[in-house]
Amino acid sequence: MTRPTIYFVRHGETDWNAEARLQGERDVPLNAVGRKQAEQVGHHLRKLRPDFGTLDYVSSPLTRTRETMGLLRGVLGLPDDDSVVFEPRLREIAFGIWEGKTWPEIRVANAAMVRERDADRWNFAPPEGESYAGAARRVEQFLDTLERDTVIVAHGGIARVMLALLAGHSGQSVVQLPIWQGRVLVFADNRHRWFPA
Repeated sequence: MTRPTIYFVRHGETDWNAEARLQGERDVPLNAVGRKQAEQVGHHLRKLRPDFGTLDYVSSPLTRTRETMGLLRGVLGLPDDDSVVFEPRLREIAFGIWEGKTWPEIRVANAAMVRERDADRWNFAPPEGESYAGAARRVEQFLDTLERDTVIVAHGGIARVMLALLAGHSGQSVVQLPIWQGRVLVFADNRHRWFPA
């Protein structure tokens, strides 16, 4: 199945990103660095696709992704209107009781669970949370609806799921890959590349 080209954008930095706290489905806004990163992505998209006005634009419904989408579209001179689709299947993976905590805090409080997660990061779900495998099911359903080249603004966990679904990475390896803010992850022809490289 040939899929449209996807220009994936991870939301810009938040204060929780800067503190290395798991955000999951918590609704944390961008910070000043994140707002600059979002604008930077607008300039990258202009270079990648001079015909950016012909693309579809889809975002996770969380505040940090909505803000990123609005700022990058502002750089492109596109209106902040109802042409953007806010897709609940692109929300971040839920980290359950771990949301708001750092990994050092989690390793102290939940050492046995962390060992279980380290053994199978793709399938492990923390209490009240979700696994990457579970998120992959909803993301794949969404991807199957795409008909045109699309800019997607979502989250680090969703980027990892898409690397598994669209670029053939294994579940265990993909959860360890860095997912950059302020850059564009391009998916085309069963491959991926970062722009700028």
